[in-house]
Amino acid sequence: MVSLRHHRLLLPSLSLATLAMVVAAPITAQASVKDPTASSVINTTKATIANEPGVHVLLTSKTSSTSTKLVADIGATSGVETITKGSDRATIKVTPAYAYLSGNAAGLISLMGLSAKEQKKVGTHAISMKAGTTPYKSLKSSVTIPVLDNLLPTTKGTTYSTRAIGGTPYYELSWTTKATSSTSKSKSVLTLSEGTAVLPIREVSTTSSSTGTTTFSKWGEHVSVSVPPTSQIIPYSKVVS
Repeated sequence: MVSLRHHRLLLPSLSLATLAMVVAAPITAQASVKDPTASSVINTTKATIANEPGVHVLLTSKTSSTSTKLVADIGATSGVETITKGSDRATIKVTPAYAYLSGNAAGLISLMGLSAKEQKKVGTHAISMKAGTTPYKSLKSSVTIPVLDNLLPTTKGTTYSTRAIGGTPYYELSWTTKATSSTSKSKSVLTLSEGTAVLPIREVSTTSSSTGTTTFSKWGEHVSVSVPPTSQIIPYSKVVS
């Protein structure tokens, strides 16, 4: 499944001017981490994120053959995420009571992993998953606040620095991720707000063949999710044996 939980998309970088605009509220110049290091900044960021009610996340990616975009509003108990890759599209919606999965035929198969037979059962409906079930838990963990911990690096191998953008100070964390059987070696730089709240603002990741960016904005937003009409819902049990 393509989502924030499972992997870091490689995205085109944004300009520094754009970075300065995505901060949800003014950030004071006073540092909120005493004697900051990579470890203390990471730990402070995790603690700050855990208390946030919501955030807007944008990931965009473009290669020579296709483009990918992920837009998500991630809340404490609710969230919505839409993934578009070329013409393939899928949307995940989570509320405290149900999770819903919808999309076009290609998106449900290529992005969400449904078989052609399962997708045929779904048609144009949204698959519903009740709270407490395994599929519900899987989708909830992809679009609620705890997923953001997966975007932060481990302390080992991470370097810390600071930089000023438009006169405003920011923290920066840099690290390298080793190649695996399915991913290339990548180098990442995460920019975080300095001041009364330490929160991710932008992450840039590069490999030998691509560069990507994730931006975070609207920290503190309260996420509201609209659910599909009953007539457009099909239960998970009727789709997957």
